[in-house]
Amino acid sequence: MIVAAPTTLLERARRLVASGRRRILGIVGPPGGGKSTVARLVVAQLGDAAALVPMDGFHLAQAELVRLGRRDRMGAPDTFDADGYVALMRRLRDATDSVVYAPEFRREIEEPIAGAIAIPRSVPLVVTEGNYLLLDRPCWQDVRPLLDDVWYVDAPLELLRTRLIARQIAHGRAEAEATQHIDSSDMPNARLVAGTKDQASRRIHTG
Repeated sequence: MIVAAPTTLLERARRLVASGRRRILGIVGPPGGGKSTVARLVVAQLGDAAALVPMDGFHLAQAELVRLGRRDRMGAPDTFDADGYVALMRRLRDATDSVVYAPEFRREIEEPIAGAIAIPRSVPLVVTEGNYLLLDRPCWQDVRPLLDDVWYVDAPLELLRTRLIARQIAHGRAEAEATQHIDSSDMPNARLVAGTKDQASRRIHTG
């Protein structure tokens, strides 16, 4: 379990803030690995100097996933608006707009909400977190060049499986249904993401 962002990583983030221009820090890892926790801790430590923009805001809407026949694979790379995410990262990196609005994924309704996160031009560091920031596939491969630094949050796959099943049960699924869903969806995604870890600048181990 992560209880605090490591001091050396916070120092690294502060150097990005002090660079004098807009920087983007990517925090990547498999589902259930702790990347969201790390991202929130970093932003909390930096205060007004940083803003958090999760990749999850670019989940396709439930109706679109149903139309495409991808609802049961929600969380896979092709269930996100990857082009939209890349376009937003470019706008954030350019920092020419007075404010940029980003979407946010609301787990209680399993839907993205447009324009939920405001990032003023004055914010020097954007922290973005998600599964596929290092994925070498069409559209996703355009993310890495836009990031100034990338940290990979790592955890053993069996630990991830246990966490993810528990998360599904907490959200109301029966244990058998939760296990089937995780083994057919999230775990294949986790293994895919794990194959990208060597491209990160730093690796954080959780347990």
